[in-house]
Amino acid sequence: MTKFYPLMLGTSLAVLTHTSIAHAQTVEFEDEIIVTGSPLNQTPDEAITGLSVISGDALARRIAPTLGETLKSEPGVSSTFFGPGASRPIIRGQGAGRVRILTNGIGSIDASAASPDHAVAAEPAQAERIEIVRGAGLLRFGSSGSGGVVNVIDGRMPTSLTDDGRDGAVRMGVSSVDAGREIAGSLNQQIGDNFVLHLGGTGRATQNYSVADETIENSQSDSMSFTVGGSYLGENLTIGGAYHEFETGYGIPGGHGHEEEHGDEDHDEEEDHDEEEHEEEDEENVTIELKQKRFDFNAALELDGYFDRINVFAGAADYQHIEFEGPGEVGTIFSNEGYEMRAEAIANSGDGRGAAYGVQLTHRDFEAIGEEAFVPPTTTDSLGVYTFQEMEVGDIHLEGAARYERTDVEDTVARNTRSFDAFSISVGADKHLSDAVRIGGTIFRTERAPSSEELFSNGPHLATSQFELGNADLDVETATGIEAALRHREDGHFVTLNLFHTDYSDYIFERETGAQEEGLPIYQYTSEDATFTGFELQGGKDLVSMGKFDISADGLLEYVRAETDGGNLPRIPPLSVLAGLDFDTTHQTYRAEVEYTAEASDLAQFEEPTESYTLVNLFADWRFDAAQNVTLSASVMNIFDEEARQHTSFLKEDVPLPGRNVRLSIRAAF
Repeated sequence: MTKFYPLMLGTSLAVLTHTSIAHAQTVEFEDEIIVTGSPLNQTPDEAITGLSVISGDALARRIAPTLGETLKSEPGVSSTFFGPGASRPIIRGQGAGRVRILTNGIGSIDASAASPDHAVAAEPAQAERIEIVRGAGLLRFGSSGSGGVVNVIDGRMPTSLTDDGRDGAVRMGVSSVDAGREIAGSLNQQIGDNFVLHLGGTGRATQNYSVADETIENSQSDSMSFTVGGSYLGENLTIGGAYHEFETGYGIPGGHGHEEEHGDEDHDEEEDHDEEEHEEEDEENVTIELKQKRFDFNAALELDGYFDRINVFAGAADYQHIEFEGPGEVGTIFSNEGYEMRAEAIANSGDGRGAAYGVQLTHRDFEAIGEEAFVPPTTTDSLGVYTFQEMEVGDIHLEGAARYERTDVEDTVARNTRSFDAFSISVGADKHLSDAVRIGGTIFRTERAPSSEELFSNGPHLATSQFELGNADLDVETATGIEAALRHREDGHFVTLNLFHTDYSDYIFERETGAQEEGLPIYQYTSEDATFTGFELQGGKDLVSMGKFDISADGLLEYVRAETDGGNLPRIPPLSVLAGLDFDTTHQTYRAEVEYTAEASDLAQFEEPTESYTLVNLFADWRFDAAQNVTLSASVMNIFDEEARQHTSFLKEDVPLPGRNVRLSIRAAF
């Protein structure tokens, strides 16, 4: 895929020479409209429970090659970290099919939820902002988002006209730990009075990374993306469309080998063979090549009747993921063709009442081809209808949401079809105790249909070193929970506390059985009652302000405990703390922060513990012109080259996190 880099470099330099992308500026908290969650145009200050928005300089500081690593410093978020090429967000201990990844409001239409070695088909380097939402807003996007929703908003379908007929930005960067290099650029060009054309592209390549003078073999990665889109922005009608291509290739570090199944006699003969030959065979590197082509369409119509607005969102994608067991040796090919459509009608009465009604349709054709295809070809169809309601009763704000969803999952080879009916409901309220203090809470009951992988898996999966067995008898998973929030915000400081508890009936997860098949440990999908309990405590305070020089501090403490009737659940993130100091002047920003992750000791059966670790990171930004449109950034991640192993990763026993990493980048906006 490195053949794309000359093209990407030329495209991005041309953008830099003539213009730049719509550069995401830091937005004031109270004025920012949330795209994800409730369709009733809420701001973050109006959201009842857990919500994170990352954009502008904060997003630029955290940008990483994968979505999981970009977001793992946000409240309640950790990551799967399957090496630098694949890392999906985990929210409050929930991952896979319980966390929906969206691109501009429509599902990512990839295979990232099927396995942690599958990368998300979304490019953080193109994001203008990323929203992480929990609570009633989940019911807008489907029951598969019961743990949370992550929406990557990249501006491929512009929502506003340009200021001077053209705007944009470009970013170029390098990193030391993996000899990495990246470039990203895009352009919004206004054509006439009502049309805006969008062009964008990214390119990135890294080599094997290192930690504590050890090189992590087969940890290289590269990727490229290209986007062309546009929007008609009329007085009452907005129509947007876009075409996007994404490609990435990456290694699976850790030496994933696979021994074939043998009978007793063959095994006796095998012991007489040369052990070194088998060792070399077992250490064959696994690499992955992933491609996606995607079309998106959005429309909004403003009305004067009972309904104020009609929104339509749609996306369709063709996705392919190839796992190579050695150079040129194709092991398994995963393909996923699908589409998703959502339409909703919005009514705001202007007296504190609001309502939205929507319908959502999704289709997925998923297929794995090869000797180690662990999932048969399946089709999944889902039809959902939902409503949101809000009202004011005195000084109390009330919200409610309900969703019905019908899901049909078919094994197209065995002609085995399972159908599921799921009904979910959520009710929340909040109250301003004063101008600075606000309390809120949500109670909910959600139902989720099992995925095709959970139902029908049956075979070896080399990338994860597992033999995966589904369970065709699985039924709907039901979650009943409560979340409470306390927020205190005024000049100079803020504190936010989120508390949550969820009881699951028939919680679906993979359990290691202790047995082996074809030389791989067997993981069986099963269901048990489970509970998730935890909190996020976040705060910040302005410490010193002298002229143009300001010092502030912030901190985040988070914890989740998850267990079933049979014991602890595997790969649950342990307690973690993030604390930082910011030093700001008119043209410079400096930040020092410390990340502490406790020892993971609440272990599932057969699960190994991970030790605690502390990482220290430094950041600096220098803005060179009066308009602050050119920014030079430097950071040192893991400055003391600590060997850290992330408990949520399948690879934690073999693959530590990257070591000391010096990153340099320059961003220009026009």
